Amino acid sequence: MPRWTRRPEGSTWGDFGPDDELGRLNLLTPQKILQAVREVKAGITFCLSLPLNLPGGNVLNPRRHPPVLSPTFKDGTPYMNMQMGKVQQDAIDVLCDDQVTLCMQYSTQWDGLSHVGAMFDTQGDGRLRKVFYNGFEGGVDILGGEDGGSCGDCSSHDGGSSYARRLSVESYARKGMQGRGVLIDLARHLGTGRTVVSATMLKDIIDADGIKVETGDMLVLRTGFAEKIVEMDGKPDPHVLEETGAVLDGSDKDLLDWITESGIACICADNYAVEKYPADTSGPGHSILPLHHHCLFKLGVPLAELWYLKDLAQWLHENKRHHFLLTAPPLRMPGAVGSPVTPIATV
Repeated sequence: MPRWTRRPEGSTWGDFGPDDELGRLNLLTPQKILQAVREVKAGITFCLSLPLNLPGGNVLNPRRHPPVLSPTFKDGTPYMNMQMGKVQQDAIDVLCDDQVTLCMQYSTQWDGLSHVGAMFDTQGDGRLRKVFYNGFEGGVDILGGEDGGSCGDCSSHDGGSSYARRLSVESYARKGMQGRGVLIDLARHLGTGRTVVSATMLKDIIDADGIKVETGDMLVLRTGFAEKIVEMDGKPDPHVLEETGAVLDGSDKDLLDWITESGIACICADNYAVEKYPADTSGPGHSILPLHHHCLFKLGVPLAELWYLKDLAQWLHENKRHHFLLTAPPLRMPGAVGSPVTPIATV
C-alpha cells in the first residue's frame, strides 16, 4: 500500500519525490548557496545562538530542562583535572573530559519535520492516522510514546525509547543548512512588546524596508524576545515574557498563503514559538499550532526558535542591508526530532 493516496490541500507532499525528508530545504540549491556567498562583503561573522543554558529553569516549558554538564568517569574516577600520572607513571598530562544531558529543543534550536504532525486520512478510507510531512507515520516511521510502548526496536538504533526513522533533524545536518538569510526586523517597527502579526502587517514592513524575499531564502525574524531572555540571566519571568516579542498570527490564512507563495525555505525567529499560542482557532479539525501545521506538516518548511539576532540586526540596519550568508547545521544526531544549533551569519 502506498504511504498516501491523498495529501493535505496545498501541501508539497511528493513534489520533491515520494520519499523526500527535506521539504523546501530542497530549494537550498548550489545556485542559492552561491547567491548567499555573494552577500559576504565585510567578512564579519555573528553568532546567532543563545548560550544553551538559557532561557534557564523550565517555567517556559515544564517538559524541557537546562543542560547538565558532568565529567566522564572510568572505574568511578571523574576525568576532570585528572592527573594522567595516576594512569601511567611519570606522565605529566592533565585531562578534562565531559558529558552533557541535553533537552534537544531547550534553547536555540531547529524543529525537525517530525516535530509536529496531524491526524489525517492519507488513504481516503475515513481512517485518521498520525502522520507527518510526506505521509510518514507515527508508530511506523516515528517511534516512541504511545506508539510502540517502549519503542519496540528503538534499542536496535540507540538504546533509547524514541527514534525518528524518517524526518529526523539529522537530515538537515546532512543537507548542510547553508543559504541566503533575509532578516525582517519586527522589533524595529513594532517595538519589543507582544504584537500579533498579520499578513498585512508583515507585508507592510517588507515594503517599508524595501526587502526582497525570494524563493529559497531563509527567513529570519527579530522580535526582541531572545534579548529579554538574555537580560533575565537565567531567571525567566513568564509574565514579562508573555508580553514580549511579536508573534505571527497562524490563524491568518493570508499569512499562511504568503508563506506558501514566497517560496521561503525555512523560518528562523528569536521568539519561543514563532506563532501566537494558543491560536485563535476552533471547531472540528482545527490546529492549535496552525503555522507549525502549515509549515512543518504541509509544506516541509522547517522552523527555528530562540535565535539571538540583536547584533546582526543592528549591523544590517547601519549598513542598509537585509541579506547575509547563513550557516546553521544542527547536531547530526540520528533519530532526533529537534536539535540545538549554533547559527552563524556572515556579512
